[in-house]
Amino acid sequence: MQMTSSRPLTAAIPHWVLTLLLLGAGQGAFACISSESESNDAESDADGPVCSEQTVNGNIANRRDQDWYYFNINQAASLNISLDHASGDDFDWHLYDPSQKLYSAETGNRPEAASVNVGGAGLYTLKITRYSGTGYYALDVDGIPSGGTSSSSSSGGSSSGGSGGGCSVGSRPSKPGGLTSYLSGSQADVCVSQNDPGVLVMGGGSDVDDAFTRRVKPRIGGGDVVVLRTSGSDGYNDYLMGLLDADSVETLMVDRTQFANSEYVVWAVNSAEFVWIAGGDQSDYLNQWQGTALEQALDNVLARGGVIGGTSADAAVQSQHIYDPDGILGVYSSEAVTDLCHEYINISSNFLTTLVMNNSIVDTHFAERDRMGRLMTFMAGLPAATRGIGVDEATSIFFTSDGNGVVDGAGSVYVLAEDGATSRTQAQCGQAVIYEDVLRYQLGENDTFNLLNGASSVAPKRIGVDGRSANFYINQPYQ
Repeated sequence: MQMTSSRPLTAAIPHWVLTLLLLGAGQGAFACISSESESNDAESDADGPVCSEQTVNGNIANRRDQDWYYFNINQAASLNISLDHASGDDFDWHLYDPSQKLYSAETGNRPEAASVNVGGAGLYTLKITRYSGTGYYALDVDGIPSGGTSSSSSSGGSSSGGSGGGCSVGSRPSKPGGLTSYLSGSQADVCVSQNDPGVLVMGGGSDVDDAFTRRVKPRIGGGDVVVLRTSGSDGYNDYLMGLLDADSVETLMVDRTQFANSEYVVWAVNSAEFVWIAGGDQSDYLNQWQGTALEQALDNVLARGGVIGGTSADAAVQSQHIYDPDGILGVYSSEAVTDLCHEYINISSNFLTTLVMNNSIVDTHFAERDRMGRLMTFMAGLPAATRGIGVDEATSIFFTSDGNGVVDGAGSVYVLAEDGATSRTQAQCGQAVIYEDVLRYQLGENDTFNLLNGASSVAPKRIGVDGRSANFYINQPYQ
């Protein structure tokens, strides 16, 4: 069982450096890169920013390798782009503006160099490919206007303004070119004093109106809401504006690591009283956001008394341990129980550091997709203190900072835990999982469970799995 999954930090910038760059005076430009950081094989994973008069050293490792880089342009400019490499190799480059390819340099020259006039502001990407050979190269892009490497320097339909509302977040930065956003309500940040943080975990399917009105609305006081996604549209804007009486709701399509490092996105999250991560693919969120300034901003939401939440796959990223089917098929319970290290099981950890969600793993669409067996298998491979939280569709559980969780909605929330009687009878790679006497708490509407001390308003039941049998559940777990 792969218990940890590591992803490279964006542009190889250490997390603490990103934080200093964002919180420093004037929220200045991000550090320029000088070397490639894999994996940058797709435009959505581009390295950057590339800066004038700063050579970037990279490597084409094999015939399928291609490397992507990004930088921002804030005004018309003439770019001088040069790609040097060994004499026996033939590498090319391709320049893209926010909407199309502008130029390709595909000769046999060494270096591969050309000047390109660019007229618009926005996010530019540069792809390095091979015609023949493999090995190291040196990339230079000169002529990027001063300030063009700052993530706030360019605008694709840029909006500016916002007084900061006295909350010390400053004015709304310019929006990076290519970043899609939908803003309903006021552009200015409204300052709401918060001291009652919370985490909302929703199980997918229909959203739970009562969870927003009972649990979130009283804590955000008509403040600002940010919805984060990597795909989709603005469906939450009107819905949350109405339910929460919010000052604004802004949906941000953060589908690239460079957007997750942009001052605009970080400002929006830092100024929000409630951040909601819409449903999607948890692996995509981890790939685009882990190790970025957005990750730090999300951690800060609870630290300053705000509320954070998510539904479906994006409820899963709230817990310390995360089922992360990155590039593999989602595992069924009937598959998971046959092998603790099944090929479709991959667990990542430590995306967010939400204290109340430490030592937990969340799964959603729970009874509807019979995920009890796989959640118990995940637990059998994690530390004994780990609790499993399975949430049905159209159901939610809201946790306050003291660990107490309360359920809203039409279905159930299942909390799984171990005690002295629990037995990991057989929990080794390559063998069927036998996991017995697990405590299962089935919570309905208004029932409670405390993640910090284990107290609950309902009595537990003992359940388990025996993966050697087609009927692998021990003691029907959903009743």
